[in-house]
Amino acid sequence: MADLQWYAVQTYSGHENKVQKLIQRKIEEEGEDESAREIRDAIVPTQDVVEIRNGKRVTVTKRLYPGYVLVHMVLNERTAHAINNLQGVIKFVGSGKVPQPLREEEINKILGIEVEVEASSREEIPFHVGQVVEVIQGPFSEFSGTIHEVYHDKGKVKVEVSLFGRPTSVELDYTQLKGY
Repeated sequence: MADLQWYAVQTYSGHENKVQKLIQRKIEEEGEDESAREIRDAIVPTQDVVEIRNGKRVTVTKRLYPGYVLVHMVLNERTAHAINNLQGVIKFVGSGKVPQPLREEEINKILGIEVEVEASSREEIPFHVGQVVEVIQGPFSEFSGTIHEVYHDKGKVKVEVSLFGRPTSVELDYTQLKGY
């Protein structure tokens, strides 16, 4: 189908997954013949983010676009009516009454982000080289130092602390530090 495109559908906040499931159910109802399906897929773009809660690392899945579901479909009166009448759907995104399809580079970026994040759930380390920090856990607790390197892949930082009046490099987990 030449006119198969991605469209953004605005939903009530917190209803994204519910709307996605309703659209998936519609797809299943259309039958097994994939070439005849006018609605092909629905996704809620998400990203895994590592957060610190109570001093522990927790991986949390966050929505990239809260309040929106992306639908891969052929736009016609029947499909637009089917999507607009789902519980939790507000409207298609577009100017006026005409839904605007997402540009190819937009959807590639969105799908690329989703794939990239799943492949390497990279941690956001809230420190940077040259920043002065205080060690709050471990054998060097209550020492102050300067960050010399940040290892995003390991979730660690190299801190130079003064030990017996001499600068000493120590590799620490970033959760053991507090910035000034």
